[in-house]
Amino acid sequence: MGNMYKLILLRHGESQWNLENRFTGWVDVPLSENGIAEAKRAGEILKANSLYPDFLFTSFLQRSIATAFYCLEAEGRGWIDVKRSWRLNERHYGALQGKNKEEVRKEVGDEQFMLWRRSYATPPDPIEAGSQFDQQGDPKYSFVPRTESLKDVLERLEPYWYGEIVPELVKEKLVMVCAHGNSLRALIKKLNHLSPEEVQKLNLPTAKPMLFELDRDLEVVSEKHLEL
Repeated sequence: MGNMYKLILLRHGESQWNLENRFTGWVDVPLSENGIAEAKRAGEILKANSLYPDFLFTSFLQRSIATAFYCLEAEGRGWIDVKRSWRLNERHYGALQGKNKEEVRKEVGDEQFMLWRRSYATPPDPIEAGSQFDQQGDPKYSFVPRTESLKDVLERLEPYWYGEIVPELVKEKLVMVCAHGNSLRALIKKLNHLSPEEVQKLNLPTAKPMLFELDRDLEVVSEKHLEL
């Protein structure tokens, strides 16, 4: 397996809003105490599997940045090179950002709720400009979407995959991407050639590292959820 490119995908640990069951999207909420513990455990899992990343990619959101920090610190790899991009951010949930999921479900019904949450190409309603959970004017961003579907996430992630992540993989580095449920779902859809229906069923647990081995054509040869 020496000829394989190796890629670790890690969804961030539980955030404060995962705990509160709210739609988060681009709102920059911190990890919960449990999320910090999950991130450290992810590092122990990598260590137990003798996987020591050489290069890190994160989003611009602190739950992704902090998860990677605690994970890598647990195996003494906090010093590795890192690139961060909004292109790895969570899906922008539009007008749903900040809302409680159960309240939204009651308000709009199961069918519409699941369409917004899980469909491939249906975005929620756009966020109102200047509202509490709008990121316009945040210095991190020169561009902020008003809302996104998973399809939109894949479209903004794809150039980053080819332009930034693949060039590190082909240097035979062990690359780790610490990102979000939907940005990683979009990437796995691409890697595994999943249909829109198949990706609907894909759900990633928080802070459970996955190892993908890719051949020279970037086709997936193996994937596994890593355990202690």
